[in-house]
Amino acid sequence: MHTRAQAKWIRMSPLKVRRIMNLVRGKTVGEAAIILKFLPHAAAKEISKVLFSARANLVNHQQNPVNEREVDAFRIARIFADQGPTLKRIQPHARGRAFPIKKRTSHITIELDDLT
Repeated sequence: MHTRAQAKWIRMSPLKVRRIMNLVRGKTVGEAAIILKFLPHAAAKEISKVLFSARANLVNHQQNPVNEREVDAFRIARIFADQGPTLKRIQPHARGRAFPIKKRTSHITIELDDLT
């Protein structure tokens, strides 16, 4: 069984998100949920939302639903963060100059697969 969940336009840099993703890559859903719960980073909250969405996709699948107790045994097959569109802002600087501010966004994708 294979499922996927995605969150788009998260107002966070992909570099910050990837740092947390490396901690849970390849782990089971249960282990990853525990790790993300106790991390102090803001990216951990966003990744856990996507993880629980993928978990719910497995439980509520129409053709092959999976029992809630069995979902924690699934592993994270792929997890990645792509860069989304960058919001551009201008901050004034000294002597009439302008300084660009790049507010980066990211798209988080998690794919779950069974252990076999």
